[in-house]
Amino acid sequence: MNFPADYTPPRIWKWKEGNGGTFANINRPVAGATHEKTLPVGRHPLQLYSLGTPNGVKVTILLEELLALGKTGAEYDAWFIDIGEGDQFGSGFADINPNSKIPALLDRSEAEPLRVFESGSILLYLAEKFGAFLPEDRQGRTQCLNWLFWQMGSAPYLGGGFGHFFAYAPLKIEYCIDRFAMEVKRQLDVLNRHLSIRTFMAAESYSIADIAIWAWYGQLVLGRTYEGADVFLDVTSYSHVMEWAQNIFARDAVKRGCMVNRTRGEPSEQLRERHDASDFGALNQSGNGTRE
Repeated sequence: MNFPADYTPPRIWKWKEGNGGTFANINRPVAGATHEKTLPVGRHPLQLYSLGTPNGVKVTILLEELLALGKTGAEYDAWFIDIGEGDQFGSGFADINPNSKIPALLDRSEAEPLRVFESGSILLYLAEKFGAFLPEDRQGRTQCLNWLFWQMGSAPYLGGGFGHFFAYAPLKIEYCIDRFAMEVKRQLDVLNRHLSIRTFMAAESYSIADIAIWAWYGQLVLGRTYEGADVFLDVTSYSHVMEWAQNIFARDAVKRGCMVNRTRGEPSEQLRERHDASDFGALNQSGNGTRE
């Protein structure tokens, strides 16, 4: 194995601005807002401030699934947060999520507007609020939450670990890529074994556990995340995960959810902002979010 030049950590770490990598211009070791910026507010009770990343997609998929069930109270405005430009560090966003990470949700249907942040928390909040995609019996609910929290704990190894060093780091480090590729393949094996005897992740019914896991691992095996990662990780060898991922992506609500706040890929797959169901057909799918 080839290693980069030796690095000896200093006794006390100090931040070096612009230290390389795709997100070097926005990464920093402190929290809080960097600038004043009021967030826009639409006409619906639910105001979502997000981006079409795996974490953002979890929420838009669930909202579209709820609307498909006829839960009209789940109508929402989805506002685009450009994390590359640091929108998440604006004062309005930081007021909703002090951790300055997407997605962030503001529920204005409550007597006092309620802020909800962290994608897993938002999924659980919406599932409980609308009584859907979360089993009601103790056995099913527990299994669903087991897998929801499995995703929350496991995905950082996929995104912040493998994804960062495979796709975004300023140099390819064999040790780092190998370390996290090994862990991601172990996780895929966990899913593959589980799905070998089940149609869905929990209680034999489609739930927020499937939505959360699909957003990261389903999109990975379908080649929708890091370019070349599906081949590199030999994802076709996880046949049960592949079948599960394809079945979920066949759902119309999932396709719509994947479009919201998306500004990459085919223009027909992009919907920069979503304020009404008709936007999927009415918006100019060029990524600029303007009506035709």
